[in-house]
Amino acid sequence: MNTVSNYLSALREAMKAQGLDALVIPSADPHLSEYLPAHWQARRELSGFTGSVGTFVVTADEAGVWVDSRYWEQATKQLAGSGIELQKSGQVPPYNEWLAANLPENAAVGIPSDMVSLTGKRTLAQSLAAKNIHIEHPDDLLDQVWTSRPAIPAETVFIHDPAYVSETAAEKLARVRAVMAEKGADYHLVSSLDDIAWLTNLRGSDVPFNPVFVSFLLIGKDNAVLFTDQGRLNAEVAAALQTAGITIEPYAQVADKLAQIGGTLLIEPNKTAVSTLVRLPESLCLIEGINPSTFFKSVKSEADIAHIREAMEQDGAALCGFFAEFEDIIDNGGSLTEIDVDTILHRHRSARPGFISLSFDTIAGFNANAALPHYSATPESHSTISGNGLLLIDSGAQYKGGTTDITRVVPVGTPTAEQKRDNTLVLKAHIALAEAVFPENILSPMIDAICRKPLWQAQCDYGHGTGHGVGYFLNVHEGPQVIACAAVPGPQHAMKKGMVTSIEPGLYRPGKWGIRIENLAANQAVANPQETEFGSFLYFETLTLCPIDTRLMDTAMMTDGEIDWVNRYHAEVRRRLEPLTEGAAKAWLIKRTEPLAR
Repeated sequence: MNTVSNYLSALREAMKAQGLDALVIPSADPHLSEYLPAHWQARRELSGFTGSVGTFVVTADEAGVWVDSRYWEQATKQLAGSGIELQKSGQVPPYNEWLAANLPENAAVGIPSDMVSLTGKRTLAQSLAAKNIHIEHPDDLLDQVWTSRPAIPAETVFIHDPAYVSETAAEKLARVRAVMAEKGADYHLVSSLDDIAWLTNLRGSDVPFNPVFVSFLLIGKDNAVLFTDQGRLNAEVAAALQTAGITIEPYAQVADKLAQIGGTLLIEPNKTAVSTLVRLPESLCLIEGINPSTFFKSVKSEADIAHIREAMEQDGAALCGFFAEFEDIIDNGGSLTEIDVDTILHRHRSARPGFISLSFDTIAGFNANAALPHYSATPESHSTISGNGLLLIDSGAQYKGGTTDITRVVPVGTPTAEQKRDNTLVLKAHIALAEAVFPENILSPMIDAICRKPLWQAQCDYGHGTGHGVGYFLNVHEGPQVIACAAVPGPQHAMKKGMVTSIEPGLYRPGKWGIRIENLAANQAVANPQETEFGSFLYFETLTLCPIDTRLMDTAMMTDGEIDWVNRYHAEVRRRLEPLTEGAAKAWLIKRTEPLAR
């Protein structure tokens, strides 16, 4: 049986055989995906650290995993005794600087070419240049060590139900080609899987939680080629591709195909792996920029948003059923664990029309565990929900008509005054941004301060961003918009009508509890504007439908306007969910949407 120590020894032997002084294994695949197919989970398998993000670095004498603060506690436990050191990102130099400082002149660093983007390689090379440390791509090394490596997935691809699609693949390709013409590009290579799924109106299940399929798409001026395994496409999918003017070639042949083209090629260097570009002709000119489809898919049509509203209703009804069952068990002295929360939630969601899958691993954290923003309960490490405390649940689902992502905090037993204060501060922050009106095209990081103001006034803050874009039956995290004061504002962050973004402020007290209140919201144009000479303005239409627990609200801290916002929101939640619920779920909904009063 392979162990981390066996893997570490085998890696060093393979590195020595190939003349490598260091090996870098990132959390990445050829599509630079957030969630990885098992074939590219080398960092997880070989290091033993199972968090979703991290970089594993091995030298002849040392080994380390670089992870951010979300995973320090988890990594400490999982790396103990392995010979691999936890490197706390933010407190130690980044791995590229560490390599530059610790390797000798003229050393060789290996990194798999299918696990590093063009931008990533350039950044690494720049860090190593002063000592003439060169980069190599030992693409067979992982297969030698990881002999049980899973195959590249090739699950069945299916058509996104036409009833939920407002634009044909041919129309989407035409929009991309218009941008290509503006940029002077003869070809455009798309490596990011959510862009490909959106452009083709196809979906898959190759990647956990994301309804995408492993592929590349090469778009020419009057043709397009989808690189994926033919055997996974049924007659209906093949016919749809033909109608869109898309031909099919094997997934593994993308680099060979690129070797045959000439002129100019548009790519997004952050989302294109080095392996994909290995055979480019010297005469080919690269044009670099964000994929045009990234901007297009971020702006949902009116029809898309109508379907998202329906998905939110189904999701909200499922949550009513879950919370009714949860509270009944707890109130009657039953025992539940954080893992049980995920199981019960999945059961209620999977019973709703249009449900496909979860949109990410459910985060259910009780008390101190909730202070870890990306905590994940495991069979080996989880808490039982009992006594007094706060339970944070961050969860979501994929429906044919939309993607959901919601966080709620509920009291177990009797909440303290301090817990209610913290929760009310987070609620005030959420309302501040939910009620904001802002200029169209404002750069999204700039509005983060609106949300944080109530927390900052209390000298509180949180370390994560306030909002991320959300796909349409696609990835739960998508760009280009991001509401985060730590992000450097750029033109790609312009807020447009039709974008769907999360609003999720939080407050975390290590060792005690964590609070986050998250709804999804759509950018909408202000109706009947009071002014027109200052440009167009947008507001947030709240899409998520689920009560926010009033038992954790300290009304003495709230303004009349904030209480009114809660009551208006709850009235809308009740109006739209009551027809979809019955029995205990309906009773819970009515109870939790009673008007809030001082």
